[in-house]
Amino acid sequence: MWFVYIIKSLKCKWYYVGSTNRLEKRIKEHNQGKSKATKPFVPFIPIFTRKFDCETDARNYEQKLKKCRKEKEKIIKEYENKIKK
Repeated sequence: MWFVYIIKSLKCKWYYVGSTNRLEKRIKEHNQGKSKATKPFVPFIPIFTRKFDCETDARNYEQKLKKCRKEKEKIIKEYENKIKK
């Protein structure tokens, strides 16, 4: 099982998109500062996850989110609207 996820920094308004086959461990690594890309923005909370059967599909969707700003912003906006309620 593979996952695409978006995590939100609690330090500032910054989001990170990634993919993994070990979701809980990967988010923990982000929060422990073990990822060079996210270390300056620790701590994080997950705001979105989507499950995939294979790595290729997950990586393709991850790249889509990274390249298609509208799709990523739609997910973030849905999250922000949820927490406002």
